[in-house]
Amino acid sequence: MRTAAREAALNVVFAQQFNTDCMETLVKKVFKQFELKNQEDVRFATALINAVDKNRAELIAGIEKACHHYLENRINPMDKSILLIAMAEIFYFDEIPPVVSVSEATGLARKYSTETSADFVNGVLAGVINK
Repeated sequence: MRTAAREAALNVVFAQQFNTDCMETLVKKVFKQFELKNQEDVRFATALINAVDKNRAELIAGIEKACHHYLENRINPMDKSILLIAMAEIFYFDEIPPVVSVSEATGLARKYSTETSADFVNGVLAGVINK
C-alpha cells in the first residue's frame, strides 16, 4: 500500500535532515519497520526518497516560494519533510493526481506533526498546485 511506502519515505527524509551517514542501513531498517514487502511499495518509497535527494534545492525553493519566502529553516522539520515528499510527488510523479498527494500529505501531518500542521501543509500545497 502506498500509504505505508510514503510513511517509510517520510521517516528517511526526516532523518536525513539531521544525519546523512549510514543511509543505506537506515533505509533497510525503516522499510522493515513499515513492513514494505511488496516490491512495488519498496520501489515507490525508494523513488520518493531519490526524488527528494536529487531535487532537494529545487523543492526547498518551491516551499519557500509557496510560503511567501518564509525561510525553510524556520519550518518545523517534520512539516518540511512532509512538504518535500508531497512536492516531489506533485512535480515528478505524473501518474499520481496532485489532489492525492495533498490528501496523503495532510494525513501524514495529522499523524506525525503538530495540531496545526495539517492546515499548514494543506495550505502550502494548495498554493503549489493552484499556480
